[in-house]
Amino acid sequence: MDEQLLQTIIIGLSNGLIYALVALGYTLVYGIIELINFAHGDVFMLGSMTALTLLVMFGVGPGGELLTTILLIAAVLAIVMTLTATLNVSIERVAYRPLRHAPRLAPLISAIGMSFVLQNIGLLWKGPTSLGFPDVIPNTNVLTTVFGLETAVAITYKQLFAALITVPLLIALTWFVAKTRQGKAMRATAQDPDTAGLMGIDVNRTIAVTFIIAGALAGAAGLVQVLYNNTTVWNLGFRFGLNAFTSAVLGGIGNLQGAVLGGIVLGLINAFSDRYLSAQWTNAIVFGVLIAILVFRPTGLLGQQLADRA
Repeated sequence: MDEQLLQTIIIGLSNGLIYALVALGYTLVYGIIELINFAHGDVFMLGSMTALTLLVMFGVGPGGELLTTILLIAAVLAIVMTLTATLNVSIERVAYRPLRHAPRLAPLISAIGMSFVLQNIGLLWKGPTSLGFPDVIPNTNVLTTVFGLETAVAITYKQLFAALITVPLLIALTWFVAKTRQGKAMRATAQDPDTAGLMGIDVNRTIAVTFIIAGALAGAAGLVQVLYNNTTVWNLGFRFGLNAFTSAVLGGIGNLQGAVLGGIVLGLINAFSDRYLSAQWTNAIVFGVLIAILVFRPTGLLGQQLADRA
């Protein structure tokens, strides 16, 4: 296989895994209450800003002792996931729950409004310019440094880090929804919230747990994004939110496996567009993919929701 093509695929897979983490938040919330949570991308943005702030506060930087750096990154991950989970469930309680029985347009407008609120919080907190962060994780080729292979194809430590954080979280979420009591409650609520309530399921609690999980995933994605791309900015949530939402629709919104598949496919589309066309065209291509999906296959590639509604 052509080395340039293989490298493009590797980059696409790495970016796609980050999209998948954010896309799972969209698909979880939609699967439960059929709401497109436009504020989710901005929760991810605030998670990335929080992660950067904590990394600087804890003195995480290049050249540090390996074990100490790993422990500090793990601590930052736990803190950021907790904070973004709390933020997300607070948004649900304040902005979405009072409108749960209102016409569909009302919570949608509320979600858009929350998106603007969170963007402006990020703008006031960190300012309008991009924030940089040094390479804590080496951007060197594992194939060369570990295996001694002389090749133009690179799998970097950063890409391995993205996979090591993202893949276990994706597996854990799939197991949680499929096997645990709370996961079964989520699937029952997604299928029919009124009947689930009559069967003794606390619907409000189940929806809150869904927002907690979605927010925690957004926070994890925020940390991965900062350490992978070494930057964050107040409008980061729009770009990543667009890609993540498109990923969720591409795979089949409401479908966990579909969100992961959609994220990977969209990461590949972005990588091939940047490599072989132009980065200036990438967002237009993403929008084009989204429109094509909605027109020709609105149920997505896998086409089923968290629970099929009658």
